[in-house]
Amino acid sequence: MKKPIIAVILVFSLFFAFAQENKQDYSDAFKIIEVWLEAQKDFDKLPGISAIIVDDQEVIWEGAYGYSNPENKVKAKPSTLYSICSISKLFTSVAIMKLYDEDKLRLDDEIGDLLPWYDLKQQYPDSGPITVRSIMTHSAGLPREAKYPYWTAPEFDFPCSEEIKKKLSDQETLYPASTYFQYSNLGLSLLGEIVEEVSGVPFDEYIEKNILKPMKMKDTRTILPEKKYGKELAVGYGMVNRQSERGKVNIFQAEGIKPAAGFSSNVKDLAKLASWQFRLRDSKEAEILKPSTLKNMHNVHWMDPNFDLTWGLGFSVYKGSDGNKWVGHGGNCPGYRTALRLNTKSKKAYSVMINANGTTPDKYIRGMNAILNKAEDEDIDDNIDFGDYTGFYSEQPWYAEVYIGSWYGKLVCFDLPSDEPVDDMTFLEHIEGDTFRRIRDNDELGEYVTFERDEKGKVYRYKWFQNYSKKIDN
Repeated sequence: MKKPIIAVILVFSLFFAFAQENKQDYSDAFKIIEVWLEAQKDFDKLPGISAIIVDDQEVIWEGAYGYSNPENKVKAKPSTLYSICSISKLFTSVAIMKLYDEDKLRLDDEIGDLLPWYDLKQQYPDSGPITVRSIMTHSAGLPREAKYPYWTAPEFDFPCSEEIKKKLSDQETLYPASTYFQYSNLGLSLLGEIVEEVSGVPFDEYIEKNILKPMKMKDTRTILPEKKYGKELAVGYGMVNRQSERGKVNIFQAEGIKPAAGFSSNVKDLAKLASWQFRLRDSKEAEILKPSTLKNMHNVHWMDPNFDLTWGLGFSVYKGSDGNKWVGHGGNCPGYRTALRLNTKSKKAYSVMINANGTTPDKYIRGMNAILNKAEDEDIDDNIDFGDYTGFYSEQPWYAEVYIGSWYGKLVCFDLPSDEPVDDMTFLEHIEGDTFRRIRDNDELGEYVTFERDEKGKVYRYKWFQNYSKKIDN
């Protein structure tokens, strides 16, 4: 009996070794991502930024730069908490679809049948019905907000549930249902009321018991934890003013708008939300939702008449520049910008959280994804140590600086700042000594680039087209 057992062990060992050898090497790509995000944090004047990359069930990279609380020099971490604002809508949508799976509501149920107190005026007699589905796709024609100025600084005085109900009759629809995409925080807040009405359980309790605990999302809450503010919870800042400064923004609680915009979390917990989706899409067994239900949420259920905008059931759904389906959501609340995006084909997901307004988390997601895609196209050459050349070089006055680093047997150069780092990459092939040549787009070799050393043998500048760029310390 021993020989067959030994043979099986050998087969598995060989398979594991083969899998390890053929696992994608992202080491150089991760270094470039780190350099890029650190630099962009400075050039974009971000207080802090946290980011994470998921490959199916595995977190393959995470990082954070800057400060979650600049005044007290509290550094940002992947575990730093932020307001995730409209990403809250994903949790509310999953809660609705869980009730749908349990046959407690239908997507085409009218809101007035589910909420007896609903009395918002329908100003279009010929309008179709306002349904659960049309609210989830932001096509119900509802106003964007409840009738309170809660996005107004500095108070951000959000109404409670009863206050929203009290003024609902003073509001009216903007469009006939199923006519246009009209983003509506009011609509998703009403879905939160439906969760509570249909389940018979308070909204916060339902989310905690049915979504957060099963996913082990211990750092996600339906509120902003005020006791953690300035410590685990990042301090939020506004948009850059004319003096290139950001003002601190008061902490807020979304109260009755929490199903649309009230949650807090971190990138590590949103990685769990992403992995759950990848796992469920491949499963035949229910996990919170049925696999078919989640896939349906990821399908396009609404396309605006101009064909420029598509939406699923609670999820933003769109075709990425890579031709693949992407799903997720972004968030924009006083002092915070966040995003979660999943590529359903590659099973890679990205989350970025920033404690400032007037910035674009999706820019960093696109950049990280493009860098990983570029790495996947590379054949790894000889492992050459390019450490002597790695670093930042001044390009003043033409550009701020250029970073030069290792890229799978070559050198890579790209200007900083850069909104599209891959588009700005130039690659150099080693010739001999301190001499390199630019690799053209057709893989032919172009002009020479020569690095020069000081009297101590340390690289201090390079010559390109007869001009010099000096190495700087960052």
